[in-house]
Amino acid sequence: MTIVRSQIRPALVALAVLAVITGGIYPFLVTGLAQALFPYQANGSIILGKDGQPVGSALIGQQFDDPKYFWGRPSATAPAPYTAFNPDTLTGSSGSNYGPLNDALIGPNGSIQQRIRALHAADPTNTMPIPVDLVTASASGLDPHISPAAAEYQVARVARARGIAIARIRALVAQHTAGRTFGILGEPRVNVLELNLELNTLT
Repeated sequence: MTIVRSQIRPALVALAVLAVITGGIYPFLVTGLAQALFPYQANGSIILGKDGQPVGSALIGQQFDDPKYFWGRPSATAPAPYTAFNPDTLTGSSGSNYGPLNDALIGPNGSIQQRIRALHAADPTNTMPIPVDLVTASASGLDPHISPAAAEYQVARVARARGIAIARIRALVAQHTAGRTFGILGEPRVNVLELNLELNTLT
């Protein structure tokens, strides 16, 4: 019995101490530091509209299909913006990409052809090659960005739909184009939600 007590008591003490440290002190410390040093990122990188109300996150894509807006990459968040995993509306951050030979992707009625037809219908006179990120999804299924080429493909359509000079729309895209992280990581990219919100301020 003495041996059992000598083993159980240290185990219980260790459990209690670790529970306090890892379940209390550490989360509060990390949360406090994040809120103090990186409040924007720690709170979800939320983007506010003109009225000060949240309209989305800079890290999560939203669906746009109005010709006067730039369209994002096909995303698992469509047709509803991502909030939290919901099996009923399929708004979780699960992969939204198909295998390269999946008929649902490359077939005559697959998602690529459907997206191509939608882009052509929105801008029938556009003869530019359609950038691949406008018709295929990534593994994350969130996709808040498009490539500068994907934005350029849509510039004329957006300008025409809004009655604004192409040069002005192109300049706005340039303002919202971010370069490679640290100059070497990733690719240049355009945040679709931020760009579309800026479009709404143009007159």
